[in-house]
Amino acid sequence: MNFVEELKWRGMVQDMMPGVEELLKSEKCTAYVGIDPTADSLHIGHLVGVMMLRHFQRCGHKPIVLIGGATGMIGDPSGKSEERNLLDEQTLRHNQECLKNQISKFLDFSKSADNSAEMVNNYDWMKDYSFLNFIRDIGKHLTVNYMMSKDSVKKRLTGESRDGMSFTEFTYQLVQGYDFLYLYQNKACKIQMGGSDQWGNITTGTELIRRKTGNSAFAITCPLITKADGGKFGKTEQGNIWLDPERTSAYAFYQFWLNCSDEDAAKYIRIFTLLDKETIENLEKQHAEAPHLRLLQKELAKEITITVHSEKEYEMVLEASDILFGKGTAEAISSLSDKMLLSVFDGVPQSKISLTDLSEGISVIDLLAEKTTALPSKSEARRMLKSNAVSINKTKVNEQTIITKDHLINSKYIIIQTGKKNYYLLIVE
Repeated sequence: MNFVEELKWRGMVQDMMPGVEELLKSEKCTAYVGIDPTADSLHIGHLVGVMMLRHFQRCGHKPIVLIGGATGMIGDPSGKSEERNLLDEQTLRHNQECLKNQISKFLDFSKSADNSAEMVNNYDWMKDYSFLNFIRDIGKHLTVNYMMSKDSVKKRLTGESRDGMSFTEFTYQLVQGYDFLYLYQNKACKIQMGGSDQWGNITTGTELIRRKTGNSAFAITCPLITKADGGKFGKTEQGNIWLDPERTSAYAFYQFWLNCSDEDAAKYIRIFTLLDKETIENLEKQHAEAPHLRLLQKELAKEITITVHSEKEYEMVLEASDILFGKGTAEAISSLSDKMLLSVFDGVPQSKISLTDLSEGISVIDLLAEKTTALPSKSEARRMLKSNAVSINKTKVNEQTIITKDHLINSKYIIIQTGKKNYYLLIVE
């Protein structure tokens, strides 16, 4: 595959320095993407850079993931109005290990591959670099005028932040520029890739390499991902969509992609999956003929959920979705883990009762109208029951039903459904 052509049809190229395509055609190359280790999980905003490296490796080239242990201690001013909190080394190392585990689902780190992925941490080469040596060896090669011309610096200096910009942040581009120089000299890395907001920092690196070595290095950036409605990509009311299932469950992860607009799904399926152009275009045609089936969204959600979580988790998510939106059964509910069940019913009304309340059984009418607020009154409960509109754990019940411990799912939960779409989660403790 031609790497640049692959990125272009996928809509993943914003800026690219001249000469990149010629370089990639002439030799097997090494490229890197920097990732900030300020958390022990990636969120989906990181995945564009990771996908760039994934395509790079698929095209036969060598990808490097640079963990910004040193730069994470400084704070990148790009696209931010405030200086970030600094992290200690122990936290950074823990975060690095967690990130590698997640990225290994996208990149091949095995030593058997001649273009195996590699992870490095810039803290390793910065920790013993003295301030005097750094400003002598690196600082003198770039003028203050050059550094101040960067958009990320100008925006902070022209009043977007009340506190302006610290010297620490001002030097960030020098440190990132040195990362590129270090990898160029020690790993033969000639290309840095990243989001379009990183163009200034990346080109500082190419300029430093040119001034220090007289040779050329190259930059490729991808567009910042946006949503068609103007909202921030990867953000929900609950916050970021994380790859770590402890932060964002597989079910919530799947639902995020499934609920994308048609316009966003057409864009995201190119960026976040490995599906080829013909397959995607066929999906788009099928989707246009029956948009209500949401074929694009389903395929996008399937591909990315299997990659990040697993095929088994994906199958469980489908079962969980059936419970809410399809013909789920009591057996299907019982097969869900506590975590998946709580994720499925996140946001529905819920309450708690004591296990002793069920020891002698509760009439379903009392359960609906007194022990919970599933229905407003006993008369409404009787009306709904006579209409055959009440289910307990996906099984229809009537006025004579007595709810006991035998109804508990996973020894703890009861799912009440009134009408077609109204759910209520009862937690028994």
